Amino acid sequence: MNEALKYIIALSQVKDVGPISARLLLKTFGNAQNVFRASKSELLKINGLGITRVNAVKNFNDWHRIETELEFIEKNKIECLNIDEESYPKLLKNCVDAPIILYSKGEANLNNPKIISVIGRRMCTDYGRRILDTFIKDLASYNVLIVSGLAIGIDIYAHKQALANNIETVGVLAHGLDMIYPSQHKSIAKEMIYNGGGLITEYISGTNPDRENFPTRNRIVAGISQATVVVETDEKGGSMITANLANGYNKDVMAFPGNINNVHSSGCNQLIKTHKANLITDAKDLIELLNWETKTITKKPQRELFIELSDNEKTIIKLLETHGNLHTDALCNMSGLTLSKFAGVILNLELQNIVNLLPAKVYKLAD
Repeated sequence: MNEALKYIIALSQVKDVGPISARLLLKTFGNAQNVFRASKSELLKINGLGITRVNAVKNFNDWHRIETELEFIEKNKIECLNIDEESYPKLLKNCVDAPIILYSKGEANLNNPKIISVIGRRMCTDYGRRILDTFIKDLASYNVLIVSGLAIGIDIYAHKQALANNIETVGVLAHGLDMIYPSQHKSIAKEMIYNGGGLITEYISGTNPDRENFPTRNRIVAGISQATVVVETDEKGGSMITANLANGYNKDVMAFPGNINNVHSSGCNQLIKTHKANLITDAKDLIELLNWETKTITKKPQRELFIELSDNEKTIIKLLETHGNLHTDALCNMSGLTLSKFAGVILNLELQNIVNLLPAKVYKLAD
């Protein structure tokens, strides 16, 4: 197995070193192997790392466990997505606390330009199921990838409806790939993989579905998608955590409203009331908010003939010419620019009235 993989798995397992600190270490030393080779004094020079994390790195010695994991990965044909590789989900990579490695089973395109997360309460009602019946069916022609958490309730129903409509769907797990929780969803998980979707997790094999893993798992559900759709939820619980995480990542959040006297829709109503989610009533609303119906632009803007543009500005214009209106995240990723560089370039284009910002963080070429 790849030595680089060995060390990045090890870095992800160092006690007290979370995703943010791990990314800082990778940025400083170039790769995980160099992190472990670094001296204590070199590690201590990193602002914000601290003596506890430095000692955790220097004292890590569970290499036998890492070798066991490498064997599990090879035996079960698990794909490992390193945060520094092209295969890593780009939308998730933009999130500051993205895991440095993901384990994937299946062939789903985690960089599909149309990924939505569908979430909701575990004890869903007929109202929630009826919403999903129509909503997911109406998305079938859009080459969308549907992500959820494989949990009881709205999650598993979303996965099932995706399968029923031949839509690829991915489950984000709060445990290792050596098990499925809850166990009654094993057959659905296998069908998801067979249908071109799959399963992903940041946890190594042998990790149990402990309670604290689920809120952590939810940040992947929120971060990997273009938009998070809340179907039915109370005012407290995992779905509200995920919706708030999506807001924190500057992602689009959409919610189906419900009866004001029904506690099971109170979370959705609260998200809408506090402007943390767009109100939607069907798939058409989501399609319009995300501008999925836009057509390719073939006409070259006349303004480019007389405005002097930088290479980066020309890249942005070319992408909008070729693909039509694009969501901010997609445009930034496709341009290959860093977030800070992209922000400056797109602002210049706006000031020159070359591009316009539409609702739901979508850019278009100015008329």
